Amino acid sequence: MEKEVLLALKGLQFAMDEEGAQALETITPAEYYKRNDSHYVVYDEITEGFKDTTKNIIKFKGSQVEVTKKGLVNVHMVFQERKKNMTSYSTPFGNILIGIDTDEVKIEEEDGKIHVKVVYSLEANYEHMADCKIEMRISSREAGLEL
Repeated sequence: MEKEVLLALKGLQFAMDEEGAQALETITPAEYYKRNDSHYVVYDEITEGFKDTTKNIIKFKGSQVEVTKKGLVNVHMVFQERKKNMTSYSTPFGNILIGIDTDEVKIEEEDGKIHVKVVYSLEANYEHMADCKIEMRISSREAGLEL
C-alpha cells in the first residue's frame, strides 16, 4: 500500500433503541505505513469552533485496534477483542473516564485496500452509554474509496 491514502471512517452508536442510532461518516486524506506487522494510519482532525487540531494515530494488528488522539483532544483507546479497557478522555470541556468493552475486531486486507471493523460497548464514568460500531476503509488516493 502507498503512503498517501484515503481513510473513510464510519461510526454508528445505538442508544437503548435503534431509533436513537447516530451515524457519522467522514473521508479524509491520511498517511499509511506498516512497521513490525502493525499497520498505522495518521491524519489530522479539525474540530468546528476551535483553531487547534487533533493528530490521530490508528494502529491495528491481529484482533486489536488502538486509537491515539493528541492535541485539542487527548486519549489512547484500546479495542481488544473480548476485553474491556478503561481510559481518560481529555477534552477542552474536561476529562471523562471511558470504558471500551470490545466484542469484535475484524481486519481484512486485499490489493491496495484495508477494511477494519470494530464492534464495542461504550461506558462513560462507569455507566453504559451506547453500543457502537466503527468501520474504516483505507485505500490509495489514486484508487479512491468504495463505501
